[in-house]
Amino acid sequence: MKELVEYIARSLVDNPDEVEVNQITVDSSVILEVKVAPDDMGKVIGKQGKIAKSIRTLAKAAATKEGIKVTVEIGR
Repeated sequence: MKELVEYIARSLVDNPDEVEVNQITVDSSVILEVKVAPDDMGKVIGKQGKIAKSIRTLAKAAATKEGIKVTVEIGR
């Protein structure tokens, strides 16, 4: 899951080397913290948050397949 989110984020931004995804596991749920360069925030979030919502939807689909809950947080 972490690799999926990281791949998507790196594909969207101008500075793929600055993309960092941290995974925090608590019981049967996972929190993925996505950090990108300040200039790339808009590209990852998208207009009205549509890209961020799509990233979350893909992560949740992958998590459901594994039987866990996932939350994706996007920040700097």
